[in-house]
Amino acid sequence: MDSRTVRLRDGRELLIRQARASDAAALLKHVEGMTNESDFTTWMPGEFSLTEEQEAELMEQYRADETKLFMVAIMADVIAGTLNFSAGNREKLRHRGQFGVGVRKHAWGNGIGGHLMDTLIAWALYGGIIKKINLQVREDNVRAIDLYRRKGFELEGTLSREIAEDGEFFAVHCMGLEL
Repeated sequence: MDSRTVRLRDGRELLIRQARASDAAALLKHVEGMTNESDFTTWMPGEFSLTEEQEAELMEQYRADETKLFMVAIMADVIAGTLNFSAGNREKLRHRGQFGVGVRKHAWGNGIGGHLMDTLIAWALYGGIIKKINLQVREDNVRAIDLYRRKGFELEGTLSREIAEDGEFFAVHCMGLEL
């Protein structure tokens, strides 16, 4: 996957490229920032426990696997968003995979999640291996659900009580896009 630069709604430029081992420290900072800003992450602050070395190794593993992709969206030299996709390891399952996407609060509303998803879909179509992209989204994450529908994802089911937070349970919607 090559890098690409897009112009955001507010006029700023966004660089989207594959994550590198050298991004490890910035990625860890990004994840910790997201856990403090959003109700929709599955991590609580402080729970993400990879070291910088482990994160760097993970980025190398993603780069070496034709059915995995980890992208960063960089705005003003800072990671504003990420998207990671991973397909199944076994032959019968490697045609499909699941992704997660996250954008820092300071960059919300600029279409970064959509640009990351467009890049994922183009990568999957170009590679020819991935035939289905799946995701899970918390039932009350209306903005994300709307984005996924605009990108062609369809609701395939709902899993109840999948997330517990402060004594409250949330369902997740399972959505998929067939390529």
